[in-house]
Amino acid sequence: MKMKIPPIIKNKGYWVILCLGVFIFGSCKEKNKNESVDVNKETPKNTVMEKALKKAAFDTIINGKSVQLYFLKNGDLQMAMTNHGGRIVGLWTPDKNGKMTDVVVGMDNIKAYIQSTEPYFGATIGRVGNRIAKGKFTLDGKEYSIPTNNNGNALHGGYKGFQDVVWDAEQPNEHTLVLQYASPDMEKGFPGNLNTTVTYSLTKDSTVRMEYEATSDKATIVNLTNHAFFNLNGEGSGDILGHSLQLYANEYTPVDEGLIPTGELVEVKGTPFDFTSPHKIGERIEFNNEQLENGKGYDHNYVLNVTKDSGLKLKHAATVKGDKSGIVMDVYTEEPGLQFYSGNFMESKNTFKSGAKDHFRTAFCLETQHFPDAPNQPNFPSIQLNPGETYKTVSEYKFESW
Repeated sequence: MKMKIPPIIKNKGYWVILCLGVFIFGSCKEKNKNESVDVNKETPKNTVMEKALKKAAFDTIINGKSVQLYFLKNGDLQMAMTNHGGRIVGLWTPDKNGKMTDVVVGMDNIKAYIQSTEPYFGATIGRVGNRIAKGKFTLDGKEYSIPTNNNGNALHGGYKGFQDVVWDAEQPNEHTLVLQYASPDMEKGFPGNLNTTVTYSLTKDSTVRMEYEATSDKATIVNLTNHAFFNLNGEGSGDILGHSLQLYANEYTPVDEGLIPTGELVEVKGTPFDFTSPHKIGERIEFNNEQLENGKGYDHNYVLNVTKDSGLKLKHAATVKGDKSGIVMDVYTEEPGLQFYSGNFMESKNTFKSGAKDHFRTAFCLETQHFPDAPNQPNFPSIQLNPGETYKTVSEYKFESW
């Protein structure tokens, strides 16, 4: 018996529609399949921050101002920040095997930061970074006093500095965060209404760029920086003593027992402070040396070399490499100094977002800056800011792995 073919099947349009439907169905299946694989990856690069941190854990009100968590990304570089203290909460970059690694230690909620025994984790520091002897300085013949908070001296702006304020924040795009804070005249003893803007941005070449700007209506002093605590092997990976460090500085500023500079500029050659070629951080840290004893390790300002051949405004300040991860960080700055701190006062009292404690020397800091106690040291570069002037400076952390 001959089968009768329905007229619609004989129609050419039927076959066109049928084939088109099969094509679309197959494409959708393939798309869904690919999306399913991406979602189930163990650490997809586009969600690593969201897996480590929750915005709700930072969403609160402090002194009437809204605190939030912000996510920044550009290429393989990702950074989480909060406007409480203008601080970097985490920073992820690929290691030598392509694994996204969190190289800045921090906590996973705002309560932990408020209660932390270490107030400076990742924070924007001001008005004056580093130490001012006895919390006193003279400006245009008038003496000012600011609250002391570190062995009778003022550290990082004294008690309740910029690390404790809530900054106004604006995120114009996915790789930039603009922070602003208006510090009123005589806040913490500093003269002048100081308007500060700090722009954090991630560039396409895996660089964290920090642009600082400030103006004042009275003569005042300003020395802004960031206090990120780094472990290039990853937060919670152990101590940083095996990291290789090179500092592009032939001199440093020795300190007394209170970590106040003596006013001298001393050559590093022939001392444990010589990092003009790469050395492991822990290689000489236990040497019998008065300066290492004063700092309980490294906690000193380096006088950066002035290069004439690069033609660039930013000086190459440092190169650090994680011994396990292969992650390399280069530091560039317009500032004349760099504070190298080897985590000597970390006391296992705070819990990081990875669950690890802030154990002794499990992070280091490289703080771009003018020299410590500059207002009281006539031979140091001045940090005075006058009305009508604009304080501007740029620093960068650049990452790669090999």
